[in-house]
Amino acid sequence: MDPLLSLLRNNARTPLEDLAKELNSSVEAVRTRIAELEANGLILGYQAVLDPQQGGSRAVTACIEVKITPERGGGFDRLATRIAKFDEVQSCYLMSGGYDLLVVVEGDTLQQVASFISEKLSTIKGVISTATRFRLKAYKENGVALIREERPNRLAVTP
Repeated sequence: MDPLLSLLRNNARTPLEDLAKELNSSVEAVRTRIAELEANGLILGYQAVLDPQQGGSRAVTACIEVKITPERGGGFDRLATRIAKFDEVQSCYLMSGGYDLLVVVEGDTLQQVASFISEKLSTIKGVISTATRFRLKAYKENGVALIREERPNRLAVTP
């Protein structure tokens, strides 16, 4: 992976000066390279990783395995693109194995997610079946560990 992209994936808020120093480059060269990466569509956006335990998100998250019938002339792409356009869909991936798409959905409540599945997703022509699993607890999100090891409060031992 491009060293600049690797640094940005790790922390997109790293100051340009620090990026330039790490890459043995000038600040202007790094600024120009980032602008090029954004303009050509390689960098699509920047996001903060929120800790759901700290109130970052109270949303209900579901991973839905979807079996679909590929379309003639469009394969899986046309149907996957249609599914990905729903506001509830956070991510949509073509998968190998026992199902075709992995769709990550968020809603305010369990009922909202269930309604999305039964009223929108399952009714699409070409969707054969769905299997839903709900996220119970997150330990790592986008490469960021969400669980911090707590140090025990122990008194210092003195002779």
